[in-house]
Amino acid sequence: MAPLTATRSKPISPTSSLPPLARLSTYSLPQIKAALNNLRALYFPSTVSSTPLIPLRRLPKHLIHDKSVPDSGYASAEEDEDEMTNFKPSAEEDEEDEVAILRADTFERDFAMRWLIGFAARSDVWVCCPDVTTETEETAREQVVDEAASILALFAGDEEEEAALTREFSFPFPSANKIVDVELNDAPLLSDDHTSVGLQSWASSIHLSERFCADPNAFGFLVDSHPCQRVLELGAGTGLLSITLAQLYVCANTTLPEIVATDFHPSVLANLEVNVTHNFPSSSDRPIQVLPLDWEKPVYESPFDREFDMIIAADVVYHHDHARWIKSCVEKLLKRSSGDELGGVFWMIIAVRSTGRHEGLSNNVDAVFASSGTVSENPGQLQLAILQKDFIGKMGGLGRADESSYILYKIGWV
Repeated sequence: MAPLTATRSKPISPTSSLPPLARLSTYSLPQIKAALNNLRALYFPSTVSSTPLIPLRRLPKHLIHDKSVPDSGYASAEEDEDEMTNFKPSAEEDEEDEVAILRADTFERDFAMRWLIGFAARSDVWVCCPDVTTETEETAREQVVDEAASILALFAGDEEEEAALTREFSFPFPSANKIVDVELNDAPLLSDDHTSVGLQSWASSIHLSERFCADPNAFGFLVDSHPCQRVLELGAGTGLLSITLAQLYVCANTTLPEIVATDFHPSVLANLEVNVTHNFPSSSDRPIQVLPLDWEKPVYESPFDREFDMIIAADVVYHHDHARWIKSCVEKLLKRSSGDELGGVFWMIIAVRSTGRHEGLSNNVDAVFASSGTVSENPGQLQLAILQKDFIGKMGGLGRADESSYILYKIGWV
């Protein structure tokens, strides 16, 4: 990483300027401010630049010809060639080209977004590190955390190719005689990236959120005898499940579990971070961590180095490999039963699609997760199995045209 300074004349790459998150507490306030200023200068300069995203070849300004002399076109062509031969871009133009190329680098952009998401998740370590000895310093660091969140929000908005849609959800919570309210930003899908499906809230997540609120005890939430302390959401997308669950505990006026909402796509994670912040604007009370998790190549570092009491997921099977990858993650992360202590539960709801490119993918879940009645007995070795399977009919006005119904799976150890 390049040395960080308070000012820098030309933006440099995020991979060179952003400090390692693992050593975040060792970096000073000016260093982090400089890193964020570099990001803003690179991707969101204060003045609108006329530089295109991909720099075009610059042509010299043409001299004005004497209109009294007819121009056959050949003379102009020769003149243009001479001008092109003698043309040399200025140092300032070279620098603009370099910045434009860097700004268009998708790897650097994704790295910056992932860093901002990780910084938000670990910001308390930096704000409250032992080197911070004054309240003024702590306040200044909190302001920098807010600045990082605002830059991440700009990334989320910058990715939108059409107008975003704000959606409001209200789920009845009968046992407390309350309503659980959630407001989300549904960003348009990126036309050039089919993996960005998590930018929108799908019907399956709405169905499961509604059921969480209608009868939380049936899902293992708000049960005094067996409190749920850690919850993981896979493929969180807009965060509807995690945010609904957190709001449910707030409405119940009880201690919230640790909730970790994960996804893979940087644009989805950025939008997810925005939604969590919007629903829980107080940084000190924010109950949800937003972190990347790659099912295919998961990294089991904190907070994924400990088991979860509950894992939840909605509409996460969009490829033939997804069910298999998800099972591997759940086998690693779901709490196992031990003696009289109950094991964790994996709740997953998927849409049944009978047409289109996702047709039949719901069958992969049954192929990967065996039913509890068919699991071969192997003393001393726990296996994941489908404990319960509920079919949910499609409701008018909710769900895509290719969705015929939904299946809710309860998966656990047997």
